[in-house]
Amino acid sequence: MKTESFLRHVESLASFPSGAGKISRLNAVILGEALSSEENDIVLPSDDFSRQALVPSPQKYLEMYKRSVEDPAGFWADIASEFYWKEKWGQRVCSENLDVRKGNVKIEWFKGGITNICYNCLDRNIEAGLGDKVAIYWEANDPGVDATLTYSQLLQQVCQLANYLKDIGVKKGDAVIIYLPMLMELPIAMLACARIGAVHSVVFAGFSSESLAQRIMDCKPKVVITSNAVKRGPKAIHLKDIVDAALDECAKSGISVDVCLTYENQSAMTRENTKWQDGRDIWWQDVVPKYPTKCEVEWVDAEDPLFLLYTSGSTGKPKAPTYPDSGRSWDIVDKYKVTIFYTAPTLVRSLMRDGNEYVTRYSRKSLRVLGSVGEPINPSAWRWFFNVVGDSRCPISDTWWQTETGGFMITPLPGAWPQKPGSATFPFFGVQPVIVDEKGVEIEGECSGYLCIKSSWPGAFRTLYGDHERYETTYFKPFPGYYFTGDGCSRDKDGYHWLTGRVDDVINVSGHRIGTAEVESALVSHPQCAEAAVVGVEHEVKGQGIYAFVTLVEGVPYSEELRKSLVLAVRKQIGAFAAPDKIHWAPGLPKTRSGKIMRRILRKIASRQLDELGDTSTLADPGVVDQLIALADC
Repeated sequence: MKTESFLRHVESLASFPSGAGKISRLNAVILGEALSSEENDIVLPSDDFSRQALVPSPQKYLEMYKRSVEDPAGFWADIASEFYWKEKWGQRVCSENLDVRKGNVKIEWFKGGITNICYNCLDRNIEAGLGDKVAIYWEANDPGVDATLTYSQLLQQVCQLANYLKDIGVKKGDAVIIYLPMLMELPIAMLACARIGAVHSVVFAGFSSESLAQRIMDCKPKVVITSNAVKRGPKAIHLKDIVDAALDECAKSGISVDVCLTYENQSAMTRENTKWQDGRDIWWQDVVPKYPTKCEVEWVDAEDPLFLLYTSGSTGKPKAPTYPDSGRSWDIVDKYKVTIFYTAPTLVRSLMRDGNEYVTRYSRKSLRVLGSVGEPINPSAWRWFFNVVGDSRCPISDTWWQTETGGFMITPLPGAWPQKPGSATFPFFGVQPVIVDEKGVEIEGECSGYLCIKSSWPGAFRTLYGDHERYETTYFKPFPGYYFTGDGCSRDKDGYHWLTGRVDDVINVSGHRIGTAEVESALVSHPQCAEAAVVGVEHEVKGQGIYAFVTLVEGVPYSEELRKSLVLAVRKQIGAFAAPDKIHWAPGLPKTRSGKIMRRILRKIASRQLDELGDTSTLADPGVVDQLIALADC
């Protein structure tokens, strides 16, 4: 890999002036009043910020990055040595094959190394004298209700649950389904499974019984851990009823679960009102506290499975970020002196839509870094996040990664180089992104194409559970020798990476290949557009037409004039060929609980295939689908 040409812009940054301030002419841009399309601005790190950063300069980054790709075994072995290992790994740090033409795809790191992640998270910290330090701050649904656990308290509760699980027959390699809301018992359950070598599968609390049943049938767990109910905003969700229905569904397929361990969440529902099946259902509070607060660690190989994770919506943000109002996030920031605020662009756009006053009434002085994840963040939302939330002083780590990658892949290190609003910037250590054309040929310099990764990295997922063939077909067969991300990417003249969305989100209009993210960004740059989602629909002349779902700024009425103005904004920024054929007014968009827009559902609505919508219960707000259908011809 040509590191020098690949990062030529970063290598030149040593001569840049320092001092981040407001983005040029940004004072003139106010949501609802003026267009924001200055996408070429850069934000420079300040001297103060760089001095405090672990990677304070482009030179330090280049030094570390070059080693990470030229000597990945040595680089990652040094990082791994910071953890506790019962036994060190063998002579080979990494063994890999990413080329389906050379045999089965295989990725192994630190094979033969024996460790335990729960021990590293808890016991080591306590042994280092941190037992009385707060490990978890918990904020309830209702303001003013909170709790903490120190490392010592957390370890004791983890050991009690681990001992209970062992007592009911859960062994190393067995699966445990965790269907818990945002209670402290959720990380307790995850750590307890890790301590005894069990494999946990976290399912977002609120998924439908059908979705939960599928996940239970996938891994055939010894136990399901849940809560009787949870309050999300003013609404109570009866989780135990959902679990009951899921277990009934599983039983029809011949799969039974012996134990349903249920935590009584009194703030949402009493045990007297909870449906119960004697012999299977057990109250957490009745059994777990009786077990010893010490539990021996099950030492496991570095390549033993730790958890199962689904790629969409299985874990996500709690649906209470605007309860009781849109200032809740900033209330929490001030209350706990939060230094890093990491969220999805969909929440940024939602808060932006609600107005600045919910942000500016709080101090937010503790904030040091802002973060974005989940989808490309359009530049106007980036600017609002930077200027209003961060007071133009907090850099934004606009990270790109996937569930499958296990960690950041392309991400700003904000103390090391300037940022460009909307760009994920440069690769993280050990990550070798390449942009290839449709034939799989790497493209150098300024370009657009398919984003792939060459060579493996420790966090890469190892397989699709029970379906290694599909793992190879989906991720490694499209471009043999590479991991195919499924995302499109552009690299600008300075070497910065711009994610353009899923490649299946590319619309082919009269021979023009148009990324949906590009059209969405143009629409959202309109001062009266809060959010947009674009899909392709069949067009008898152009092959595909552009169908845009548009959410307006709060209080702005629908009008034909505004519809024309939105189309004009796209024509001006991209060109006439990218102008939407249809603007569909959208009070909200169908999203998973992790904030990802479900374009599959939008495509069905756009093409009027309403009988093929599928299961909408996994959405954060299933009711938005009916609203969109009702507005289809407006």
